[in-house]
Amino acid sequence: MYRSFSEKLADPDLIDLGEGIYVLRFEVMKVASVRAAVQDLLDRGVVRPGQTLVDSSSGIYGHALALVCREFGLKCHIFASISVDAGIRTQLTYLGATFQQVPSSASLKHDQEIRVRLVHKYLEANPDAYWMQQYHDDVHYLGYRGVARTVVEELGVEGLTLVGGVGTGASTSGMGRYLREASPDVRVAGIQPFGSRSFGAESAPMDSFIIAGIGSGIRFANIDYRIYDTVHWLDFDVAAAGCRHLLATTGVFAGLSGGAGWQVARHVRETEPGGGPVVFLAADPGHRYVELVYPVEAADAPDPGYRPVRVSSLDDLAGPWATMDWARRPFHVQDDLPEWRQVPRAA
Repeated sequence: MYRSFSEKLADPDLIDLGEGIYVLRFEVMKVASVRAAVQDLLDRGVVRPGQTLVDSSSGIYGHALALVCREFGLKCHIFASISVDAGIRTQLTYLGATFQQVPSSASLKHDQEIRVRLVHKYLEANPDAYWMQQYHDDVHYLGYRGVARTVVEELGVEGLTLVGGVGTGASTSGMGRYLREASPDVRVAGIQPFGSRSFGAESAPMDSFIIAGIGSGIRFANIDYRIYDTVHWLDFDVAAAGCRHLLATTGVFAGLSGGAGWQVARHVRETEPGGGPVVFLAADPGHRYVELVYPVEAADAPDPGYRPVRVSSLDDLAGPWATMDWARRPFHVQDDLPEWRQVPRAA
């Protein structure tokens, strides 16, 4: 029996979708990360019950932080992007969190940068508050250790490939790190939108619709670039088609990052038909994407059959889908924001 709702949400379902493809299906993926991070911070005395935890979020992280703060007797304040919908806003309110929804700006970079600068101002006015720094503090990796252990116990690691969207980096970098404790040969395929600053694709034309939770316009220190073997850049149409195909063929109702993961997982299986298990992450269900991604009239439409174009240079990136061997190489993104305080890295 689970001792709390957030404990249940931190435990994803590992589902066999056939042909060696598996999905790690989360209801609210970042609960796993946040719950372990907050527990660690409490155990080390970095934060205390009653204190306010604050951060920036495009939706899932804010919901997760509110749930965990309610469980552990903490307060929560979120600077939320415009993509945070009424369902999440309602849950934040009932969970006792306070939030400020920031109007959208001309670019992903400005949207994220504005929210982080607002966090800085909040900390100046509320010096007792603690900034969780989901973008930078690898304490957020800790919650994925148990998830990785489940994958190893259920599937083994021989020929294993992990596929997932790269937002802050905590899920795929954390999972990749812990899976490679079992075998250094585990492969990781990261997913990005065009125009994301992470992995150096900011000059590529950006979609008019930004896939919430993946990609970045600012530096995210939690992305360990040495984890990734390949990177896939997908546009909205490819991810949305993946969502619809995933639902129609397996019954899994997933958000856009899950649809993108399904597309990449199928590509990996097609190119390596005799390979090991392919596990992709589905961070959330598809409810907040129904109008944009799941129109009724598209239910009987054939799968467009998107396939990636392989490139060897970032200069050659072009939609709707491109992929490149990353080869676990390091990468540096210039930080345009002033540092607030140095956060100790998790052990």
